[in-house]
Amino acid sequence: MSKIVAINPFEVAPGTEAEALKIWDRVAAFMNRQPGFVSAKLHQSVDPNAKFHLVTVAEWESAEHFMKVLASDELKDAAKGMEAFPHYPGLYQVIRT
Repeated sequence: MSKIVAINPFEVAPGTEAEALKIWDRVAAFMNRQPGFVSAKLHQSVDPNAKFHLVTVAEWESAEHFMKVLASDELKDAAKGMEAFPHYPGLYQVIRT
């Protein structure tokens, strides 16, 4: 079975990147310890005018693993402050390589 890819683009207002990175690091540390987590990479736009300044691309063993973590109170605690950074997570599967 192929893994699931979680892609999460973030809107980050000028001057708030340090706070966004602090929260991302806290959430990433939590995610790294969760069953089914495979990997995550944070990408930064090279275009200063891009709508999505930061984009996370993470790999999970299954959608079920990811959805279970999303529903956890521990994630809500780790992600405190994330509401300041509009984000649009979605799950994807590879269909061509």
